[in-house]
Amino acid sequence: MTSSVPALLLVEDDANLRLALRDNLENQGGYAVEEATCVREAREHLGRRDFQLILLDVMLPDGDGYTLCRALREEGVTTPVLMLTARTLEDDVVRGFESGAQDYLGKPYRLRELLARVGALVRRSGAASVKGLRFAGYRMDLDRRKVETPAGAPVELTRTEFDLLAFLLRERERVLRRDEILDAVWGREVVVDPHTVDNFVSSLKKKLGWNSTSRFAIQTVRGVGYRMEIEAA
Repeated sequence: MTSSVPALLLVEDDANLRLALRDNLENQGGYAVEEATCVREAREHLGRRDFQLILLDVMLPDGDGYTLCRALREEGVTTPVLMLTARTLEDDVVRGFESGAQDYLGKPYRLRELLARVGALVRRSGAASVKGLRFAGYRMDLDRRKVETPAGAPVELTRTEFDLLAFLLRERERVLRRDEILDAVWGREVVVDPHTVDNFVSSLKKKLGWNSTSRFAIQTVRGVGYRMEIEAA
């Protein structure tokens, strides 16, 4: 597999479904796909290389996708996860997102929709892995730790504000709990009042010049945390 081809990890214990899905992803999507049939095999693959996306079945012979996804997030693995499952009740979907998945697709799925969702997540993964991030006309240089407005003016951010913005952008469109933000930005060993996040988000919005006409928003999700939303250009 060449490095220019996005690599996907498919975790699915149904042999027929796994083979059909792999063929479609490789032949129609142009991806390089590695297969795992259980949590243990998924762990082995993830220990050997990086992937642009994990397609994760919920029910596995030695565990479940929710637990695996949550464990990966706790370990600092940020690879996007698309959960594939026949369990599509609201509670199941919410549980999937709460465990750290970026998307959730019920079985049986439509192939074109699956490929579209995979493509969107892979593009997002690639955008977050480069040394710079762009959003709503703003430019963020991760190496030089600089942010510029669409007009090219510098945005003066503290170290914590910069790290918070980078985390929100990498995990955009996903609801982030306050404790999750604290662990990622401040560190697990630091004891901080969860509402400190609110103060930093407010300061960040002010420094970025956010208003009701802005093409981005750091949305408050009542009782949970925040979600970064970016309007398409």
